[in-house]
Amino acid sequence: MLQIGVQTKNVVYDSYPEEGFALLKRAGFSCADFSLNGYLLNQNIYQSKINSFFDRSVEELEDYFTPHKNGARAAGITIHQMHMPYPNYVPGGSRELNDYLWNVVAPKSLEVCAFFGCPYLVIHGFKLAYFLGSEEQEWEQTERFLDFLAPMARERGITLCVENLYDNLGGHLVEGPCCHAGKAAERIDRMNEKYQAQVLGFCFDTGHANLAGLDFEEFLTTLGNRLKVLHIHDNDGISDLHQIPFTFTKTRENRPCTDWDGFVKGLKNIGFQGVLSFETAPVLSAFPQVMKADALSFLARIGECLGNDIFAVR
Repeated sequence: MLQIGVQTKNVVYDSYPEEGFALLKRAGFSCADFSLNGYLLNQNIYQSKINSFFDRSVEELEDYFTPHKNGARAAGITIHQMHMPYPNYVPGGSRELNDYLWNVVAPKSLEVCAFFGCPYLVIHGFKLAYFLGSEEQEWEQTERFLDFLAPMARERGITLCVENLYDNLGGHLVEGPCCHAGKAAERIDRMNEKYQAQVLGFCFDTGHANLAGLDFEEFLTTLGNRLKVLHIHDNDGISDLHQIPFTFTKTRENRPCTDWDGFVKGLKNIGFQGVLSFETAPVLSAFPQVMKADALSFLARIGECLGNDIFAVR
């Protein structure tokens, strides 16, 4: 049976993290996606509103997160993945801002990841295709960033994971970085060969894939063992809602808006042995607080069903 994970956002709080991890365990989760990106929010980064959280020294950050690490261990929850604050580069942002994201936030994110003993750190590629003129030039800038981080990742035993993103062009959702599985596979292989280590992998995001109209089964099958982590969530094909899987349908006959059959088949094709991890934090603020435990248990049960389906079709 595959392990099941979920974000810590809206569950694990700094004031009493042990209670949140215990709640995850009771709900049926064994793994967590630690929401490091919650400490420097993307909407604030885009507005150049940078708080002082990552001004802490590495030692101070480790002290800050020691209760979280201990709480996870006590509950029997593995921190399987975490998300670096994003974006890592703001087009049109000040040089001071982008230098801070590159030289302070990113390296310290790796240090926090290593402190938790977490093997996977998800990052966002730079959204620059429409500024630079091509996806290839966009990737060159992302690769520069990855080359900066890769030696640190190799030393700490961390795999950086790029994910498929969407972009907004003239009010229309379009493919963003890392939406071509063949290119992603070649680039991952090339970087890992360069550093002689698994410094780069892939995070497949079901919600982003639905927005961009990707073929789930083909994409996952092409990635193969380069797929390291998942962001599982649902939407209506229009907005990035991060809701419960199977929530949205295209017809009254309940044809799913998201290709969950292709998702299951793709994971089956590659013999996926990782964690079925949900990126569904908004769900927990949509339901009444008294239903938080029920909502988490429901998500965990969906994970069990997906896992059973993956093994049933092998």
